[in-house]
Amino acid sequence: MTQKADITELVRERYAAAALQLTDVSAASGSCCVPTDLGNGDVFGSILYTGGESTEIPEEALLASLGCGNPTAVADLRPGETVLDLGSGGGIDVLLSARRVGPTGFAYGLDMTDEMLALARANASKAGATNVEFVKGRIEDIPLPDASIDVIISNCVINLSADKAAVISEMNRVLKPGGRLGISDVVAEDHLSEQDRIERGSFAGCIAGALSRQEYFDALTSAGFTDISVEYTHEVASEMHGAIVKAVKPVA
Repeated sequence: MTQKADITELVRERYAAAALQLTDVSAASGSCCVPTDLGNGDVFGSILYTGGESTEIPEEALLASLGCGNPTAVADLRPGETVLDLGSGGGIDVLLSARRVGPTGFAYGLDMTDEMLALARANASKAGATNVEFVKGRIEDIPLPDASIDVIISNCVINLSADKAAVISEMNRVLKPGGRLGISDVVAEDHLSEQDRIERGSFAGCIAGALSRQEYFDALTSAGFTDISVEYTHEVASEMHGAIVKAVKPVA
């Protein structure tokens, strides 16, 4: 295998195991994006959602949230929009997005892991969600048409990709003109070198593969995005942060 393929398989194996262990809270607390001061026994992904949100979806979807943020809270979703969640896992953000966009909207979840897709589809069935679809694929090669999506969300997944340039290019391709990103991700402080990030944690642990804030700005700018912002929300390792990333695809 190539190094990129090795990384992809390592990530797939980790999240397949997480899907199979979702009912084990101690396993679920192994989120790659846990803040440094999180108390033992907490499932970090689940505590990012409000009480109202947590009652809208099946418990299995909540426990399977291994993210570093709540992208549905920052994406400003509107009725009738089409949303795509990159690396949708157990489906929590897809199900919440489907409620936000309403019956005239639609929410896609994209994941490469069969176990997570099975879990997400079961959760959608339990929630009675009809305006959702979970699709198998890689975020570097999104199996959706050009200019078909209004909003892209993602929750602590882009840092796991071994080819982030491809991910950003694909996001630009599938977004409609005027479409936008509302992403939660792990982001490094600008002074950290690639070796510094490797020393702070593994690739599958969301650390070694994280972009710096400036790298995120530069990559999104190069792809043609505007109105870019990268805001730290919490520390997940020394000089590494959960962050909210926003950008807009300009109207031609």
